[in-house]
Amino acid sequence: MTQEDREMLNRINDYANEVLDDIDPQKTPVSYQLEKLRPIMQQLAMEKQMSVENIFIKYMDLASEAGVEREAKFQDDFSDVAPSFSQIANNLE
Repeated sequence: MTQEDREMLNRINDYANEVLDDIDPQKTPVSYQLEKLRPIMQQLAMEKQMSVENIFIKYMDLASEAGVEREAKFQDDFSDVAPSFSQIANNLE
């Protein structure tokens, strides 16, 4: 992920934390959540001369990539502490 991509993701996430702070994402329709994010996505679209739809797609890709990075870091941080399922199974043999 480039620095520019990370900045875009952070801007959208910061905005989302402000406007979606009081909702339960599990109980709130995605369409409502997207509508609340529209202003920041429109602003980014104008700045980057892209369509709002392409900003949304890029945001989803970046959010997924960030999730994979967080999971990899988590696994790396705790690989020495907690054995994996396969390590436990191998020790049972």
